[in-house]
Amino acid sequence: MRLRSLTAALALALPLATAVPAAATPSPSSAACALPGRTGWTDEGHDTDRTQFQQAVGTKRVLMLHVDFPDAPATGEFADYYHQLAPAADWLKEASYGRTRLEITPLNQWLHMPQDSTSYGFDRGITFEQHELYVRQAVEAAAPYTDLARYDMVYVVPTRSASAISFSPTYLYDPAAAGIVVGGKRLKWAVTFGQDMYRWGPKVAAHETGHTFGLPDLYAFTGADYHRYVGGWDLMGLISGPAPQQLGWERWKLGWIDDHQVACLPTAGSRTVRLHAVERPSGTKIAVIRTGETTAYVAESRRAVGGDAGACSTGVLIYKVDTSVQTGYGPVQVVNGNPTATPPAGCTPLDLAALGPGQSFTDPATGVRIDVRSRGPLGDTITVTRR
Repeated sequence: MRLRSLTAALALALPLATAVPAAATPSPSSAACALPGRTGWTDEGHDTDRTQFQQAVGTKRVLMLHVDFPDAPATGEFADYYHQLAPAADWLKEASYGRTRLEITPLNQWLHMPQDSTSYGFDRGITFEQHELYVRQAVEAAAPYTDLARYDMVYVVPTRSASAISFSPTYLYDPAAAGIVVGGKRLKWAVTFGQDMYRWGPKVAAHETGHTFGLPDLYAFTGADYHRYVGGWDLMGLISGPAPQQLGWERWKLGWIDDHQVACLPTAGSRTVRLHAVERPSGTKIAVIRTGETTAYVAESRRAVGGDAGACSTGVLIYKVDTSVQTGYGPVQVVNGNPTATPPAGCTPLDLAALGPGQSFTDPATGVRIDVRSRGPLGDTITVTRR
């Protein structure tokens, strides 16, 4: 979770009443719209270092460890802790169209940490060194009881009485350092859960596991409004948002969407695209208008189904991606297509961002225009233009 902000001149244009051209097929040159990462850490680039971050497809074998402390002894049943987090497997299976599976195995034994829960620095934000020590002590305590080499990553779950373990950071190893080696195997990835798991539920496990895949945080690290960039539109932003299924761009980055499901406009021109809702498999998922070396606009279709059942608006979601922007500083920014709308209870203004037929978006600075032509039960037809 390391850490640039991004500005764009955005304007909503007047609705159009134009004939709808025939839908275009996805571009065979979708790779021309894949952007390189530039932060050297978690970002929205497509060239993720798969030495430092794990592949997001296939079965991920996760060992769940339960820890207690001298000042916070074990309490509760192992099954209750497991069921608090295990549904993350269902979430990732749905979001990935079945391409990612979590196979979570609980050790079902209390591992006694050698230090008080208050000594690890969670109340001060915790440093990398403190976090690595915490993970090291947990896996070393587990080593006599299991073969850690069988697992891709570890979930460290503290006793609920450990109130000092307040939040749930992800451990991502440093390839240049000695790191944690147990039983001859280097531990690369771990999620250490805290008391916020009882507020966020299993989606916090899906969010933190996303970091091990190379995804950045989409909420803001600074300022009064922490969710000013994407609102409740992505799990890497507001975990409890009304429509937190991962954005189509991230699904493409992770390998959950294939190149043939991406309609790419890498240079000046125009094309019409029939988008199929990202919450459902198959079809064209995103239209990408590349605007620079590390920037693009993306349009996708969102519906109130599956993990997005609580969506405050549905239709075409438009957002800007900048892969040079660091995690927590707005690498993705959603365009609010309805800025004057009054959000109902439980929704924010940005949660009403989706555009409907007759609406359009323009960015004069880049010559980008996106027109919503029509809407179907599980999709939208749009025309994307770059001048």
